[in-house]
Amino acid sequence: MRMHLAAAAAALLLAGIGAAAAEDVVIQPEQETVIKEYVKKQPLASVKVPGVELNVGTALPDTVELHEVPNVKYRYTVIDNRTVVVDPSTRKVVKIIQ
Repeated sequence: MRMHLAAAAAALLLAGIGAAAAEDVVIQPEQETVIKEYVKKQPLASVKVPGVELNVGTALPDTVELHEVPNVKYRYTVIDNRTVVVDPSTRKVVKIIQ
């Protein structure tokens, strides 16, 4: 019985950690709108990143240039014709817009 309680407590703890991590990458709707509008006005050439599967949470290599969006903490780039929003402190993809 104690093992089941310990396992349940561990699962709840891990679920809480996962939820907290997910909150760190939430882009507010206002920020997303600013990013989308800026990207339309400042189009970039698409690049290829061999060996990288493009998903939310994927860390991009240092060879990928990240571009600033004024007044937004995130950066963006275009990979395989998709606009990718990246957290510059971790270089992880937080959103794929297109």
